Amino acid sequence: MKLHWWFCKRSSGLQYLFLRKASTTSTSSSGNTYFITTPIFYVNASPHIGHLHSAVLADALHRTYVLLGKEKNIFSTGTDEHGLKDVFKMAGVSYTDFIRTTEERHVKVVQHFWQHLDNQGFIYKDKYQGWYCSSEESFLTPSQVKEDSGKMVSTESGQPVEWTQEENYMFRLSQLEQDILHWLNSGDKVLYPSNFCQLVKHWISEGLPDLSISRDRFRLKWGIPVPNDNTQTIYVWLDALLNYLTVAGYPIAGYHWPPDCHVIGKDILRFHAIYWPAFLIAAGLEPPCHIFCHSHWTVENKKMSKSKGNVVSPIDSMKHYTSDGLRYFLLREAVPYNDANYNEDKLKRILNSELADTLGNLLSRCSATSVNKEQVFPVFDYQAWDQCVATEGKEIVDSVCRLPETVKDHFLEGNFHHGVDVIMNCARQANLFIQNQKPWELTKSDADKSRLNTVLYVAMETLRVCGILLQPVVPYLADKILKKLEVNIQERNWHDLACFSSITGTKSNFEGRPLQKEKMILFTRIK
Repeated sequence: MKLHWWFCKRSSGLQYLFLRKASTTSTSSSGNTYFITTPIFYVNASPHIGHLHSAVLADALHRTYVLLGKEKNIFSTGTDEHGLKDVFKMAGVSYTDFIRTTEERHVKVVQHFWQHLDNQGFIYKDKYQGWYCSSEESFLTPSQVKEDSGKMVSTESGQPVEWTQEENYMFRLSQLEQDILHWLNSGDKVLYPSNFCQLVKHWISEGLPDLSISRDRFRLKWGIPVPNDNTQTIYVWLDALLNYLTVAGYPIAGYHWPPDCHVIGKDILRFHAIYWPAFLIAAGLEPPCHIFCHSHWTVENKKMSKSKGNVVSPIDSMKHYTSDGLRYFLLREAVPYNDANYNEDKLKRILNSELADTLGNLLSRCSATSVNKEQVFPVFDYQAWDQCVATEGKEIVDSVCRLPETVKDHFLEGNFHHGVDVIMNCARQANLFIQNQKPWELTKSDADKSRLNTVLYVAMETLRVCGILLQPVVPYLADKILKKLEVNIQERNWHDLACFSSITGTKSNFEGRPLQKEKMILFTRIK
């Protein structure tokens, strides 16, 4: 069992105590299970690419861990809006649990957790006043509001706020500042990228007032009632955050906790990096191992909003550019620490250049019947390699052999843009190699057959490795590549990425294997 020091100040405020153990009824996230989540999405309009971006990031991380051998995984997402579930399915998001906060299992968890916090002495009733933003379902601190055109608005969303006074239940957040800081400093990349971690520490340094965690039921009729007090409704964000415990199986013995990674957008950073760990620590539970926070999307360098009429529909984009086309652009273009820009011209240029031209041309060049007449994964010839191919081929072979470890490091840090970049660099190298070796010329003489096969072997082995590595990013296109090369499902994992074994004297399992007979275009150019 893992042990963690949690400095938990009791309500007396006199001392910090003690070594807290992970709950004996939970199961650590070590071993062969990976537990990753997206937020519960509260969608009051049609889904946009920001929602899909969070889900695709989590999906790509989830798929990466599956390839690395994590088999019994939990990947949860959810919403109150039915359309988003269909969007995620359309985009190939491989969640294992889709939760809605209206489910009976979730209501029971929320009420149980509330009662537990109350029993621990972290909840009290008091009159509360402050700025309340209806669209964000949140009370805001003075630093989170500003005056704009004679009215007070949220600095984050620009939505109006109103001064509200009512009697609510309060959570003793102010007593847990040091606990949250300790958690943030307890390991590598607990909250990343680092700019978001520094922002949270800055918020904590300004002081954390106690938090209102309920609303008068007259003002908020929907939601879960406070146990034993039906005049109050549980704070919507406490309700929403507890979905992570619901999908983990809490509080039933053997539930899986803590999560390995929460994937969130920067607009909900405060809820996940301050309130959520505070709730968990107060309840004697471990906070998440990691929080991966990503930035937002602008459209033509302008903030995306309904009022501006520039909200990008992921459904329309996927219909026009395909699901993998949109996935590729979202993961290729976005960097976690800065806002990304959605631009139609750039989207078309990237998809045409990299998916259609770089990857598509490489596949067609080495599988075309005009150069690969036997339609097989060619047999490597060491003599041809040594005499004719090695000088130029060694550079690409070295690059591809380094690729799995480099890509793994980038993917596991959420930097899919870097991982895709190095994959595409290898694919471009392979295209240049093909161009220089001119296999279409080598087909003219039987004397050049061994050299031709060796050239095609290098190109196809590069494609095989790139196809396996691209599965988390573009699962459908990667499947098309690997099917064409007749790489079986059980041969598509990370441990199958050992490559170019024939060059070192060990015959590859793929040499001489027939290619898929069906002709296909990997990705059709966008006009």
